[in-house]
Parts: sequence; structure tokens; C-alpha cells
Amino acid sequence: MDEIEVVVVRVFTDQRGTNGNELGIVTSSPATAGREQDIAAALGFSETVFIDALDESGGIATIRIFTPAAELPFAGHPSVGTAWWLAHERTPVGALAEKAGDVAVSVDLDADEAAIDARAEWAPAFTWLPLATPADVDALDPFSFTEGQHYAYAWIDEAAGTLRARMFAPAMGIVEDEATGAAAVAITAKLGRALRITQGEGSELVTEPLGEGLIRVGGTVVYDRTIDATL
Repeated sequence: MDEIEVVVVRVFTDQRGTNGNELGIVTSSPATAGREQDIAAALGFSETVFIDALDESGGIATIRIFTPAAELPFAGHPSVGTAWWLAHERTPVGALAEKAGDVAVSVDLDADEAAIDARAEWAPAFTWLPLATPADVDALDPFSFTEGQHYAYAWIDEAAGTLRARMFAPAMGIVEDEATGAAAVAITAKLGRALRITQGEGSELVTEPLGEGLIRVGGTVVYDRTIDATL
């Protein structure tokens, strides 16, 4: 039997540090090699990150991202959370090497904020569900979605660029995602403007188009707990 350490952070919390999407972070080792998918499924977080390599001199970390059902080439909240955690542990990087490409990161530890620059085409294909009001979004039943990836949204204040959103991804083994950075990148590209998104129980994501196909998405990250998991 092998024991591994799983650091859990919450990504895209509200301004009080509550809510946010839990992320499991594992430093890859011989004990995890080839078992990443099983570990992610057993942990049950919407995503678990495995840090395969850390090049401090080059300022880049190589990571892999798994939902309970599949490996992803890119995902937003794992990228933001990993960037913040590495800086928190005094091993900051300027980029994350992911299967989709290199993801530039920025971290403000004083504010517990982190952001990444990503491309909409890296995101999964979402079925967009624009609804009339935030109450319509709130009324959705997660268990009515049985396949695919669905992103429901409505304007809270269109002039201010604030959205209410929820995301359901049974294809990824996720009944409902608390905060979805990749979807935030994609919806920002779709709507063509900066957004402040309230998702799930009250997580908050902030986005900004940067030009040349890049979208910045960021928010607050907090440390939650460490788990000693037995394999």
C-alpha cells in the first residue's frame, strides 16, 4: 500500500474566501505513475492536478489534469489553483506546461489572487444555455443533464458585465461544477467582453479579453486542507 499527500485548495472563492471549487494537487511520484485516473476518480474532485515536473530556473511546471472520468488537455480552475499553490510554496512559475499548450500565469499572494491567460479553443465544447434571468439558472436541476457539457447563464447586469452561471458535465463525471475557468474563457470569447461571473453556490470568476485570441481568467484562491490518501 502506498500513501500520497493531496493538497486541497479552493479556487475562485468569493471576496470573503468562501465557496470556490475544490482542487486536489498531487506531486507525481512512482506511486502515482499510471494510476492518475484511478486516483482522480477515488478523490472525487471535479479536477485533480498531478505536478509532473517543476523547473524553477526556467519558471515552468509541467502538469496533467484529470476529472473523475477523463484527462483534460486544459482546465481553468486547476491551472489557477496550481499557479497560486506553487507561489504559496515559494516555488513560483511564469507558465504551466499543459497538453493544450503553455499557459502563462500571474499571482498576487498579498491578495490571494491568481490568473491565467488561455485560449477559448482549449476549452471543451460546451452546449450554451442562455436564459432570461438568474432565477431561471438557479431553477435548473443538475440531474436532468445526462450527457455532454452544458453551461447555463443569464445576465445579472448586462451593462456591468455580470453573469450568473452554472455548469453541468456528466461526460466528465461531474454532476455540477462549482466554478469552471475553461467555460469562463470560452463564454468571454463568445460574448466578446470582460465579465464577472457568479457560478455555483457563489464562486466568483473575473475575465478579460487580451487580444490575439487570449483570455485572462482569475480570482481568489485559498488553502483548504491536506489529505493523506492510501492507494
